[in-house]
Amino acid sequence: MAGLTTDEFVAVAEFRSALRVFLRRSEQTARRSGLTPQRHLLLLMIKGAPDGSEQSTVTELADKLQLAQSTITELVRRAEDAGLVAREQSPNDARVAHLRVTREGERRLARVVETLAVERAQLRETIAHL
Repeated sequence: MAGLTTDEFVAVAEFRSALRVFLRRSEQTARRSGLTPQRHLLLLMIKGAPDGSEQSTVTELADKLQLAQSTITELVRRAEDAGLVAREQSPNDARVAHLRVTREGERRLARVVETLAVERAQLRETIAHL
């Protein structure tokens, strides 16, 4: 058992359970807000860009989400068709399009994020006890 204690296994099991509960509630909340879980994650990754720009590229999203660029491209296309994401051509490189969340996408995303505030706090609490 590589020196692991029962308490360590219990802590990891509790963390994994809390994470799954959070993810399930996120999926349910996203659906109630008119988003698929995949679109919710896409919008969140764009709006929550680490540099604060509230934009991303397909390449950046593929890296963050650990998905193939073709998968991200299709997800973005469907989100565009639904009016949730817009593309803006990069002023510096014509080969690059920056993705932004539309007003409608932002409205739905904000509803999900606000609704999950308690669940995020509970998950942080679980992580703090690891």
